[in-house]
Formats: sequence, structure tokens, C-alpha cells
Amino acid sequence: MAATSTAPSSSGWAKAHLSSSSSSSVVDVGFINLKKKPNKKRGSFRIHSALHSPSVLHFPKQPYQQPVITKPDTVVKPKTQRPTQWNLLQRAAAMALDMAEGALVSLERRHPLPKTADPRVQIAGNFAPVPEQPVRRELPVTGTIPECINGVYLRNGANPLFEPVAGHHFFDGDGMVHAVKINGGSASYACRFTETQRLVQERELGRPVFPKPIGELHGHSGVARLLLFYARGLFGIVDHNNGTGVANAGLVYFNDRVLAMSEEDLPYQVRITPSGDLETVGRYDFYSQLNSTMIAHPKVDPVSKELFALSYDVIQKPYLKYFKFSPDGQKYPDVEIPLPVPTMTHDFAITENFVVIPDQQVVFKLQEMITGGSPVIYDKKKKSRFGILAKNARDASDIIWVESPETFCFHLWNAWEEPESDEVVVIGSCMTPPDSIFNECDESLESVLSEIRLNLKTGQSTRRPIVSASEQVNLEAGMVNRNKLGRKTRYAYLAIAEPWPKVSGFAKVDLSTGELRKYVYGDRRYGGEPCFLPRDPASENEDDGYILTFVHDERTWKSELHIVNAMNLQLEASVKLPSRVPYGFHGTFVDSKDLGSQA
Repeated sequence: MAATSTAPSSSGWAKAHLSSSSSSSVVDVGFINLKKKPNKKRGSFRIHSALHSPSVLHFPKQPYQQPVITKPDTVVKPKTQRPTQWNLLQRAAAMALDMAEGALVSLERRHPLPKTADPRVQIAGNFAPVPEQPVRRELPVTGTIPECINGVYLRNGANPLFEPVAGHHFFDGDGMVHAVKINGGSASYACRFTETQRLVQERELGRPVFPKPIGELHGHSGVARLLLFYARGLFGIVDHNNGTGVANAGLVYFNDRVLAMSEEDLPYQVRITPSGDLETVGRYDFYSQLNSTMIAHPKVDPVSKELFALSYDVIQKPYLKYFKFSPDGQKYPDVEIPLPVPTMTHDFAITENFVVIPDQQVVFKLQEMITGGSPVIYDKKKKSRFGILAKNARDASDIIWVESPETFCFHLWNAWEEPESDEVVVIGSCMTPPDSIFNECDESLESVLSEIRLNLKTGQSTRRPIVSASEQVNLEAGMVNRNKLGRKTRYAYLAIAEPWPKVSGFAKVDLSTGELRKYVYGDRRYGGEPCFLPRDPASENEDDGYILTFVHDERTWKSELHIVNAMNLQLEASVKLPSRVPYGFHGTFVDSKDLGSQA
């Protein structure tokens, strides 16, 4: 494909179209058709979507539509020229590389994609992207929003700007933040892309050119894509020296800044405007203090207000580093964690005095691409373990490693110390098969909420499921009361990830008794991560607060924000949103008193 050819469709292909008639049999969601079929059995339903389609790429041609972008002048521009400014060498190189990529795509399309890389599976239905939305105010509210809730609920997610041309995993999409501002019982909504260096460049070029780490970087074609990408960088067609991340996973409010994160890059600072809109400030390196990536799940200690984080490298040692920041954003020196191989470390935990670092069996082996495989593999020979390191450690010489066989926790919800037994208690969701999110597997995924006890004196560990076998459900994506993070907590609020990967409700789990109480969204209604918001930080009751979560109705194709009383799981209020909110990842809440002090 020549450099001057028509660009693939962008945000236009993400727009959903729903017939106003409730009896309509087809819902057109971008390039996905959902066919509704009645089911005579009461209370049951069937969803016919791209999930049931063969793994063959085919997308309708649609004109490119420039998305609405907030204040692009606030974003640091990449050190590349626009296509109209390219010299003859760059134009020739762009044309040759585009032709090579076109040939590569033609070869790829001769073979079916695995479900973990098939766009028609990964971004089907309400996983499909949406265009940006400017602020919409005075949204309809059913019930009464509690008086204590004043601020902005934010939720991050993957929202590809461009139609995929090859493999695509849900995690590969460009970051988009959805924001609901609540003030005095009224609500507004907006959603905006996070203006990453990757997105800015691809929008300028009019098509995707950055490799997708999970959907595309596997096998020989993955190697070819890397070579194409770096060749474009060599000719100044793209700039890969200022990050390649999508900032689509985590959100944290720290040191007067909202940070959007994905683990392959630095964080991006996003500012909430007085109107409730969002604008990207830019890639944030803590004033030149952070020169490596940062995972998407940093932890803010509720007492010290310090921020703790990890950074992992898949190519060179050290494969893992730990660091922290003072409340005013001053970075402490890196602590290199000795790992024999590069390991996926998506999350970790803190206690009052320690950081708890998982070293698990999902590892990176880039050489597997040479032999045609995936670089993300489950290494059955490796032993899972946890490292316990003092928060103020200057090096890893005193780290205590405790093995925990066959343990893979994609997320850890909390941890605390029990000095009377010399143990650190870790609460996490243990996932099997460990690599099922990344590699196609016939075995059904299970995510079991577990208590893992690490004995610092004996070096032994135990693990038990918290919920009884009769009530066992997949529990993923959630949190504890963040005012209790690193201290013993009684409750966790977790998404009920069934039918996987959708979320049919959330559970309030008593971590001591295993009692599980459910808030179910209803027939063909699904949502995401529950965000716990304390009513009063000084309250004696740990569960005195509210759960905020987006809920989407797949029958009407409408989305809402639900506000649920965390003590009795009763719906307090629902906010009707002006546009569809895709299923996404993690969120946070920024209190109104913090909005005016943003940097």
C-alpha cells in the first residue's frame, strides 16, 4: 500500500447504530452484527456475535473520520515530520515499507487467527470502541445520588482508534478514559483518548503503524513487524524514542495528578477540566526522575501517602526494578530485583512495612518468536514465589523469597502483616491456566479468590480458596477500601467475571468467613470493575461507602453508572449515560476538593 493511499477508518468505524424500534432483530455495532434470537426458556438468552464467527479477518470499507480531540496543543509532539513534509527518500521508504507490510498482511490472512488475537472476538459487541464524547451535562438520574459523592469517577479502557489490519488483542487498544463528574446530585459525562505518542503519530499518519504487543508480536510475522517498525523509525517516518505505550489500563491520583498507565511505558498525565472534560498534559516522567517503564498498578500508602511501583524489562537485566516516590513526587533510587528470566509482573502488593513482589510462571521468551511461537509463555518448570522486601530497602540483599507452587495471580487485592505468626497474608485471584488470557487454550479459565500465607521465618507458604466450592465464581478486577490498603481488611469488592470475559455483577466478599454477597446487573446486562468509595474516611465501618460501576444493557445498547450502597448492596442511584461505554479495565475517584489543586 502506497504512502498516499486512503487511510483505514478510525473513530467512524467505532460508532454504534441501534434501531429505535425495540423489536429490531439486528444491532449494528461498528463492524459487528449482533443478531437477537428469542429463547423460549424463561430467564435464558443467547448472544450471536462475532464470538461465534470463524477467525477470518474481514472489515467493511468506511471513510476515515477525524475524531474530536481536546486541546492537541497541550501534547508534546513527536520528533517526526508530517507525511506532506517528507523528503523524497522518506516517501520512497514509506512506499516500500507499506508495500512490504501489505504483503505481510496478505500472508497472515491466509491463516486463521487464534481467538486471543482475532479482532472479531477480542473487540466484539460492547468490547468494540467508541468515538470521543464532549461533556454532556444534566444527565437523567434515577434515585438520589448520596450527598457525600462529589467529584469525578474515572475509568480507563482499551479503545482502538483504527480498525485493526491484522491480529488484535483487547489489551492492545488505545487508552480512553471515561469520566462522570458528580456535583450536588447532578452528573455529567465525557470520554477522551489519552494522547499518547503512539496515538498522536498514528492519527497523523492516518493508520496504525505501531506493533501491537499481544495481537501481532508472535511468530515470524511478529519479527517482521518489529523490523518494519524500526525501519520506519530509521527513516524518520515514526518516532519510537518517546514511548510506544497505550496508557489504557490503570489510573491513580497522586501528587495532584491523574496518571493513566500501561506497563510498557511511562505514565501519562491527564487533567480534569472545571467542566468535567479531560485533556492530556503529556507523558510524565516525574520531572526527569523516571527513566523506565512503570506498571499500571502502583500503590499509594493511605498513611504515608507514598507511591510504590515496579518496572519490568523483557529484553535486558535487571528484568525487574522496585522504586517509590515521596508524597511530593520525589523519587527514591531503584532497587534491582534479581530475577533469572524476564517475568510478567502485572501487579504487586504492599503491607505496612513491606512490598510483596510476585515472581510467577508466565514469562517472556522472545526467542520463541523465531520458532513461530508466542513470546508470552507458561513455564511449567519454573517455581512460583513471592519476594518480601522492606519498603525502605536500598537494595534487594534482604529480600525473602517464599515459594507458592502453581500460583499465578494476575491481580493482588491486598496484603498485611500478622507478626504473631511471622506471616504476610496476601489476597489475590489465582488464575488457571495462567497464560489463558494471552494464548488460546481449550481449558476453561478459572479465577479463584485466594488467601496466600507467606511465613517469613520458615519460608513456607499455604494457599486456600476464600469462597466455598459450592459458591465458587470467577472473581477478577476490584479492590478493597483503599484507606485500608496494606492493612488487614475484612471485605473485598470484586467483579463476577462470568460468562468470561464479561462481568455479570460484583461480589462483596468477607475475607475472614468466605461469605459472598452478590449484586447482579440483570439479564443481558454487564459491567466491569467495582470502585469502592468510602462515605467518610473516619468511619469505623470498613464497608461504609458506595460502589460505583458502569453497566451496559446489551438489549437496548444503553449504558449507565450505578451507585450501590456497599453495606446492604442496594442501588442508591443510576445515571443514564448519553453514549455507550465499552467494557474496560480499572478506575478511580477524584474528590472535588482535589480538582482545583491539579498540577
